[in-house]
Amino acid sequence: MSISARTKNVWGRDIEPEYEARSPRQRRDTPGVGIRIEGLSKSFGDVPVLHDLDLDVPAGQFLAIVGKSGCGKSTLLRLLVGLDTPTSGRISFVGADGAETEPSSRIVFQEPRLLPWASIIDNVIVGLGEGVDRRTARRKAEAALAEVQLAEKAPEWPSRLSGGQRQRAALARALVSQPGFLALDEPLGALDALTRITMQALIERVWREQGFTALFVTHDVGEAVALADRVIVLDEGRIALDIAIDHPRPRQRGAADLAEIEGRLLKGIFK
Repeated sequence: MSISARTKNVWGRDIEPEYEARSPRQRRDTPGVGIRIEGLSKSFGDVPVLHDLDLDVPAGQFLAIVGKSGCGKSTLLRLLVGLDTPTSGRISFVGADGAETEPSSRIVFQEPRLLPWASIIDNVIVGLGEGVDRRTARRKAEAALAEVQLAEKAPEWPSRLSGGQRQRAALARALVSQPGFLALDEPLGALDALTRITMQALIERVWREQGFTALFVTHDVGEAVALADRVIVLDEGRIALDIAIDHPRPRQRGAADLAEIEGRLLKGIFK
């Protein structure tokens, strides 16, 4: 496809047509970072949570993490974004040139965690941190809200939004800084079924457009298979299963080939 046939998103990047459905890791311009985890362990007091993990995540990959409650999924994400420190082991991020780098990392939680006293656009501006002038910050926040189809809610208070709209605002806050790595810790777990489907499509779209590296924690195996390039099963702090999902996008939940993968993952979880 020629460059002239492409359209631009609000960040000025090329958007590829839906029928191409290529992962950002296949594009040379992906801003995502590679992640290298070596011998990573984490304990809380005398309670071990993660055990000697080794994991490589290519730049731009969408990796889903599933497993039983308490298996270490959220702990791993917190370590990756710097909200906690490992007991032992090493985490490194690799840029496009192959050198280690310090990426812009953001996390989206199950709860939106919006500031109730601030407007939606001011909540999104928080994601830029300090050092950005007000005019530039507002322009970037407006672009991020447009990206998640929430531009008209910019002046509203969080209490005036539905649960799905608040979660979209939280996603915009994470995206406004154009992170190289985005962690999503069960971001759809509290949403109703229809809103969840809408948010799944939204997350996939912005990931494809922006090309960041995504780590997505979920209890929903079908959701993981529908969204991810790759799914790992954590079991008692160890990687029990690692499966590549090499299927074209968009994917249809319930398709026979995807159902077979879901079955393998469920066996890995409940073995």
